[in-house]
Amino acid sequence: CGGTAGAILTCPLEVVKTRLQSSSLALRPLCLPEVQLQGLSGGLVRPALPSPGVLQLMRAILEKEGIRSLFRGLGPNLVGVAPSRAIYFAAYAGAKEKLNVVFVPESKKVHMLSAVCAGVTSATLTNPIWLVKTRMQLEARAREEKHSNALQCAMRVYRMEGLRGFYRGISASYAGVSETVIHFVIYEALKQRLREQQPLLPAALAFAPNCRDFCGLMAAAAISKTCASCIAYPHEVIRTRLREEGSRYRSFVQTLRLVVHEEGPLALYRGLLAQMMRQIPNTAIMMATYELIIHLATKV
Repeated sequence: CGGTAGAILTCPLEVVKTRLQSSSLALRPLCLPEVQLQGLSGGLVRPALPSPGVLQLMRAILEKEGIRSLFRGLGPNLVGVAPSRAIYFAAYAGAKEKLNVVFVPESKKVHMLSAVCAGVTSATLTNPIWLVKTRMQLEARAREEKHSNALQCAMRVYRMEGLRGFYRGISASYAGVSETVIHFVIYEALKQRLREQQPLLPAALAFAPNCRDFCGLMAAAAISKTCASCIAYPHEVIRTRLREEGSRYRSFVQTLRLVVHEEGPLALYRGLLAQMMRQIPNTAIMMATYELIIHLATKV
């Protein structure tokens, strides 16, 4: 429920983030003027233009495409958010339970391996849903033009690229498991610190201990997700480029080199602000809600 509500409320930021991550050819017609200069060889040269900001791009989408375009890909997002979260947390909990028997219980090694298992499992099973969502969000059309729905988009992918087309960008998703590992290792460490310090807190501060614990878990999730997102964010830009229709991006390493060569290293962080604005509160609410429900379930 938390994931579904978060997906609806933050969908505009998701669209803006995806547009910012995409190639410059997808951005310029929407919000930046086309500029051509005479080169030394006599040919026309299009200079590199700065990436637009979050608000600038959102305003441009509203003006040229209408408010409905800010919710492009919401259907696949809603379809995918529940199974992806369910698969992820089930795989994480199952792996952690088995690894606790093999290694030192609740050690960093257990948390890292569990996060890897969960990330790979979830990415593999849900990649087709996220590819369709990305294609829909990158589809920039004028107000009067009709957008394709999720089924039409999926059929076009299958017709033009076959079943393999639904797994474009999967290598970047696997690379993104590193973000999951960083997130959960930091989160589990902060959660353990909260448990250790809980008896030391003055009882007078606890107007509602459950509320205090809930806020502490939200803070731990937010801090851990911020660190993980900043460190591993480039994989998201590469994944979006790989998922573009008719893309010249073919593999993870080739895309990484091409983006850095043509646009500079900073291009690997396009859309980071929109991602942080969208993902951090989502993750904080989701993780705290997950812990609360697990706590209530064990009480019952």
